[in-house]
Amino acid sequence: MIKILILFITLAFAQEDNNHELIYFESANPFSFEEIITDLDNQERQEVFGKLKLPKNFDKNLKYPLIIGVAGSLNWGPHHLKYLEMYRSLGFATFQLQSFDSRDVQSTVGSQIEVTSAMMILDSYLALETLSKHPNIDINRAGITGWSLGGTVSLYSAWMPLINSINNGEFRFAAHLPIYPGCLAYPYPDESMIFSQAPVHILIGELDDWVPAYACTNLLDKLNESGLPHNIDITIYEDAHHSYDREMELTTIEHGYTLGDCFFPMNDEGALFLSEFWNIPINTPIRQKLALLTCAGRGPTMGGNKDAREKSFKFSADFFIENLK
Repeated sequence: MIKILILFITLAFAQEDNNHELIYFESANPFSFEEIITDLDNQERQEVFGKLKLPKNFDKNLKYPLIIGVAGSLNWGPHHLKYLEMYRSLGFATFQLQSFDSRDVQSTVGSQIEVTSAMMILDSYLALETLSKHPNIDINRAGITGWSLGGTVSLYSAWMPLINSINNGEFRFAAHLPIYPGCLAYPYPDESMIFSQAPVHILIGELDDWVPAYACTNLLDKLNESGLPHNIDITIYEDAHHSYDREMELTTIEHGYTLGDCFFPMNDEGALFLSEFWNIPINTPIRQKLALLTCAGRGPTMGGNKDAREKSFKFSADFFIENLK
């Protein structure tokens, strides 16, 4: 009897895993935002794929709102997939973007150069364009969410210079949910702080030392001081570290970066600089590594927090229901 039950469970999981459509499209490999905005046509081409899953109780005659999910520096984990499963149970289609697997990379922890946020933002928008042709996707009700590096993608995919440089701005996300993103770049001067008016909400842990919450509050302060309109908000979970929504004990990642003092100005062409006073561009892998030496340490902590995890799942569901349904 036990063997039969195990076989049944195994087959059920196999069926769930096979219940997806692989979507392939052509993207590219820009290292930086600057290469998207100023030189996209000359970037190395890259085939990228993702997994499209339609909601439970799927009706082939209907169009569904879409949520594109973007993984972090450790690639996809079980907690990411639980979010996507939750969204499908609520009537959303989900697209699991495979920026890492498409480039034969498993992790960028400790380097952050093999797959960059620029590559993943480009992938996200080209996936959005590709999925606009799908008969069961309502592309006008598409959101994006991601964790850590994917959270950075979810955040800066709302910056208008990037939006306007990809697909001529024709395809846009109706909602952005960055989960513990790196808020390390701020548009400078103030007139460059032009973000989409789609709702953007950051979820992050109070004790995150990988990508600190105060970098995100600094970004919001600068946005508010600019006087330009934006629709970005933040929730900070008490006593929560990086990856608070994982089911794991607190762990130190010795080779990871602690990015506590890293906060770089970025002009409207997407070029990062060491500071507002040191006009040194951070536009190559070597220069990025040197820039991080000026502000970053090693050995961040990551691990789950039950209260923050439960609140994060509930907020995520409510956020997308409110803004996409």
